[in-house]
Amino acid sequence: MRALPLLLVGSLALAAPAIAVQPDEVLKNPALEQRARQISSGLRCLVCQNQSIDDSDAPLAKDLRVLVRERLTAGDSDGAVMDFVVARYGDFVLLRPPMNARTIALWAAPFVIVLFGAIFLWRRRNLAAAPAGVTLTAEEQRRLDDLLRDDRG
Repeated sequence: MRALPLLLVGSLALAAPAIAVQPDEVLKNPALEQRARQISSGLRCLVCQNQSIDDSDAPLAKDLRVLVRERLTAGDSDGAVMDFVVARYGDFVLLRPPMNARTIALWAAPFVIVLFGAIFLWRRRNLAAAPAGVTLTAEEQRRLDDLLRDDRG
């Protein structure tokens, strides 16, 4: 019973996101380091694609983290650092890309997919329904009744 709390704490520690920033990358100035962490948390690892560069162990992510810190120590503002990285790698490097003419397809795709899915399901349901106003001839009705009677046993 004593091991249960330790297992819970251990599993929570494992569930936390990995921070890939190496000790040699950390800036001595805590304010600059905080700014670097904030900027890099919004930048996508171009190798992993679903992680920020802070969370990725990829060599390219390390290069981007170092680049961000170099630009900050050179005196660039947060916006200037982001502009520099975006100019070099494009909007794809941003975890939250802006909505503009180049990224409208990215933002619209989920809505378009849901719309097409709804139309597909609606049409499928309508095609499966019996057409209204169609009546069977007496012979067809008799054959249908015979088939249904045979199925029931």
